[in-house]
Amino acid sequence: MQTVTLIIDKRRELSVKYKKLLENQFSEVSISKNLISAMKTIQDKEPDLIIISDSIDSDLSDYCKKIRALTYNMRPIIIAMSKSAELDDKLKVLECGADDFISEPVNSEEFVMRVKAHLRREFESNMDMKKMLPNKNYSLRALKRVLSSKTNWACLYITVENFNNYRESYTKLASDKLLQTYTAIISSALSESDYLGSLAENEFLVITDAIKAEKIANFLTFAFDTVIQKFYSAQDLKRGYMIMQGDEQAGRRCDFMHTTIGIVTNEFKKYTDTQEIITALMNINSIANLPSKSNYLIERAKISAEDAISDRIYNKKIVVVETDEAMTLLLSTILGLQGYEVSTCKSFQDELEPPAIIILDAGDSQDKKGLEICKQIKSNMKYKDTKLIITSIFHDKELVLDTGADLYLPKPYEISSLVKWVEAFMKEVNNI
Repeated sequence: MQTVTLIIDKRRELSVKYKKLLENQFSEVSISKNLISAMKTIQDKEPDLIIISDSIDSDLSDYCKKIRALTYNMRPIIIAMSKSAELDDKLKVLECGADDFISEPVNSEEFVMRVKAHLRREFESNMDMKKMLPNKNYSLRALKRVLSSKTNWACLYITVENFNNYRESYTKLASDKLLQTYTAIISSALSESDYLGSLAENEFLVITDAIKAEKIANFLTFAFDTVIQKFYSAQDLKRGYMIMQGDEQAGRRCDFMHTTIGIVTNEFKKYTDTQEIITALMNINSIANLPSKSNYLIERAKISAEDAISDRIYNKKIVVVETDEAMTLLLSTILGLQGYEVSTCKSFQDELEPPAIIILDAGDSQDKKGLEICKQIKSNMKYKDTKLIITSIFHDKELVLDTGADLYLPKPYEISSLVKWVEAFMKEVNNI
């Protein structure tokens, strides 16, 4: 992303000279003659650096204090330039908010190197050191700048799904290596004019040209699915999923990681602020997310459906399939008290409306009838979003999870543990 420098200077010749010294393909420079015109640039582009000359019709120290007060939420670097070389003047200006004081006339090379040093420090202070990318604050600043541009742009919101589960199973070192590898893959697909930054540990933001956005997303989904195989053990690859470990996660089946990309452009809609863009990106990304495969979705006019839904409906339905009447009563009572819609039966019957969760007893150690039912449920696309919890008196974790179950709970189990998992799965199903 280009850095943005604002020069506040009434002198035409010197301000243009400074602009020519600083402006290049990596740095955009604007000139304002007073505070009123400067505020438009500050609000639209959130400059990284502001150069203030004492040619303005105000005391330089007071001006620095005003600029610092008006930009408290973005904290740009402020360089004061003055014809004075008096120590008292320097100290007063620095005390009022300036980060540096340069006496004029100044050597052109020294001036450029001072500005570059400040911009380098600003960039490094906003760096995600793990991925070596600009952090969330800098990425939001980049979004704000693209809003004020008149070009056609596209934003890609890239996430790595099931990342936290992978880190729990394979350690932080392995997950960091994965992020660094994916960062390198994304960088290889971009040009110098594109922007790549971080929004969270496993979330990326790309700002690029609207024409090539879909090509980038197509390449990234293919490359991620190709490379990700190298980050799993042979045992997990053979099994086709991860089995979570640890006291809290033990017995949960977890799909492999995949990448999901949501894309929005200004081709069909004119966005007014960064939060509107972020919300649109998250919504598109959520629609694009598939259970176990990388995917992307680009915003199209024909699928906009804005304001089509006024109130969101949550799926709170739970079906308990249990032969033990005492256990059936206990589960229905406790889960009902949690606010869920609970129905019970001794043998599974096809539901008209798929429930959010099915709690299914696997049967006795001889017939294992519940495992066959589990396979049937998981093979039915109608239940693709339904979470399946299998309870069992026989303790064979892999056998149960191989049927497609999302969680294995060996009997006897703690009711509090079941309630915790129900709550977690409800959030996943309803994208809360």
